[in-house]
Amino acid sequence: MPTAETPLRDEFAAAVERVADRTLAVLQDGGGTAALADPDSLVPRPLLAAVRVLGADLFAPQLLTDAEPDGTAAALLAEARVAFPAPAPSSAEAALVIGWQDWAAGRLLARTPYGADVTPPPAPLSDPETVGWQAWSKRMAQLSSLALPTLDGPVHDAARAHTLDLARGTVRCMLRRDPTTAVRLARWLAWARADGRPLRLELEPVLDRIRFSGDGTARSALELAIAQRLLNGLSGPEGSDGSDGSAGSHSPEGSDGSDGFDGMNGATR
Repeated sequence: MPTAETPLRDEFAAAVERVADRTLAVLQDGGGTAALADPDSLVPRPLLAAVRVLGADLFAPQLLTDAEPDGTAAALLAEARVAFPAPAPSSAEAALVIGWQDWAAGRLLARTPYGADVTPPPAPLSDPETVGWQAWSKRMAQLSSLALPTLDGPVHDAARAHTLDLARGTVRCMLRRDPTTAVRLARWLAWARADGRPLRLELEPVLDRIRFSGDGTARSALELAIAQRLLNGLSGPEGSDGSDGSAGSHSPEGSDGSDGFDGMNGATR
């Protein structure tokens, strides 16, 4: 049965799609400013929620073109982090995911006038040997926004050390028809190759398959474009065939590896 929070959730989800679509357009145009809001107007709460969800990915167009983080987006993200503080996590592992997502956004904000001191979470994620590669790869998919140039830390060290598990997770998601999680893991593999690591999976066919049979969301299209840019080299086009990385028409997110925003309690997941 629908609840009172359903319209708000839908409004916030639509805002995430709009912000992701705008960020993708800036990336395809070769960088610049996303102009997400009128600087002279009150920022709508759904837009702030969407900016909070995108986090570090707001700066992907600049980082992938060797530019500094966009000041306008940084101002919005700083405001969003005040409006929507990190929620109480449901588990210790979820706390680490939220902590590392906030760490990445904070590291990039620190390069702008809107930053502050950034403290990493007290511990890294569990490794594949401890929790199994399936559970570990799911968590890494939730942390795909860390797979960006100039960010580095314990999560990145884990990606470097476990490219085989990332490849296993990607293939498993493709077989399970979960392109949302698959593209996030493929993005980590593309980041690892850009970092000079040998891969255990041929990524081009994977990205092509996701491009033509993905979930259709702007969020996944942005993940796909970032992965393709990392794979081709930071100054290359989004697709080896000249494509823009688009995954088709938009629809709400939802998969085992998805993340989003709970409009009622401010929880990222």
